[in-house]
Amino acid sequence: MGCCQSSENHPEKHPKNTNSNQPLHHHQQTPSTDVVGGVGGGGVGGGVPAFAEFSFADLKSATNNFNSEFIVSESGEKAPNLVYKGRLKNQQWIAVKKFTKLAWPDPKQFAEEAWGVGKLRHQRLANLIGYCCDGDERLLVAEFMPNDTLAKHLFHWENQTIEWAMRLRVALNVAEALDYCSTEGRPLYHDLNAYRVLFDENGDPRLSCFGLMKNSRDGKSYSTNLAYTPPEYLRNGKVTPESVIYSFGTILLDLLSGKHIPPSHALDMIRGNNNILLMDSHLEGKFSTEEATAVVNLASQCLQYEPRERPNTKDLVSTLAPLNTNPDVASYVMLGVSQQEEAPPTPQRPLSPMGEACSRMDLTAIHQILVMAHYRDDEGTNELSFQEWTQQMRDMLDARKRGDYAFKDKDFKTAIDCYSQFIDVGTMVSPTVYARRSLCYLMNDQADAALRDAMQAQCVHPDWPTAFYMQSVALAKLDMQKDAVDMLNEAAGLEEKRQKGGRS
Repeated sequence: MGCCQSSENHPEKHPKNTNSNQPLHHHQQTPSTDVVGGVGGGGVGGGVPAFAEFSFADLKSATNNFNSEFIVSESGEKAPNLVYKGRLKNQQWIAVKKFTKLAWPDPKQFAEEAWGVGKLRHQRLANLIGYCCDGDERLLVAEFMPNDTLAKHLFHWENQTIEWAMRLRVALNVAEALDYCSTEGRPLYHDLNAYRVLFDENGDPRLSCFGLMKNSRDGKSYSTNLAYTPPEYLRNGKVTPESVIYSFGTILLDLLSGKHIPPSHALDMIRGNNNILLMDSHLEGKFSTEEATAVVNLASQCLQYEPRERPNTKDLVSTLAPLNTNPDVASYVMLGVSQQEEAPPTPQRPLSPMGEACSRMDLTAIHQILVMAHYRDDEGTNELSFQEWTQQMRDMLDARKRGDYAFKDKDFKTAIDCYSQFIDVGTMVSPTVYARRSLCYLMNDQADAALRDAMQAQCVHPDWPTAFYMQSVALAKLDMQKDAVDMLNEAAGLEEKRQKGGRS
């Protein structure tokens, strides 16, 4: 079951699995400085959406009206800032952090903070993809991480504890995330702890972006027990880059011991050369003593009382990188979770030529089938009176005809323009035009727009297999493989029903 970073230091609550296909629109206001690609070779690819502003209605729809079953942070309704999981129109799962109304009274300040974090893009982060600032509402939107938190896997595991090599990978990935943020001018991370470390669909550990912003404009930066708080924060209430290093030291203790033990207690054991007592007994001795000693020493340096005596983020990475000697073993294997499907599994039903083309994502074959089908499936979707046959109607049909010529000649950009003219008039509604424009968008690498059109085709003609087939291709292009297969099977089922009993 999926989970995202908890806003409080408590085990996450597991929501029921929900699959909402409600259309959802968000309004992108991306400045030219926003970068979606990777940074310095360690960034993410084009799979992370550009940072955007969402309306409150968007996020209300995605979370089923902020249904309590969608809450993935603990403490229920009593938590000051709840985190929900939600699903966008393009089928992407998201994590939505909802602040109390008075947390950020100045909308401009909240938006500026969110934009600052939203510019960050890295494969070691659960990236921030948007925010909402409607009226009194303040929300952050991030990538959703489906494989729970480090706290869950370390402190509340059921079948297996995290093996030693995976613990080293967690430490390195978090160090790399902090180093990237520091390099990009965002060195402060609020309340760094095991609940902030999340595992993505491939089991890779990532750092939640939510900790890069405080819970409120004037709020505390630490919600943890005082025993785990950096000593200088207790003195002056300010978070510094060195405070973040101290908190990273507490995560190293978690990884070593499998327990959340107070730093002072751990340091007493380290000073007494009782490192073996610090180690997690559930590892059953399956770890390298040399590696464990190196991590213990690093933790001890991070937990120094004087901030200036602690290492920096680059020191963390340079110490931990040589200890990660199993780079070829997949994280999901070490974590003991199933990996997200790389390719669609075999459909449950035999497929028609259209189904076969869609399962192969063969856009050329889909194009040929749509050309041959012409408009035979549009029967009955429009009833036109004589009065409606106006000059505007003739112009609209002419636009469709020009779109058809362009579509047949594979001039997909022209076809998009012509079909858009036809659709925008709105007098006639054609599922075939939506399906054709959907393919045109796919040919131009615009999978989001393609999915929108395929869904519109379904709205016009709810039992039309082609609408479902086109959705399956668009979902596959968006790396939503499981949903793509489900849609493919649904389309095949509709075709089967058609063959048995005619058009539904």
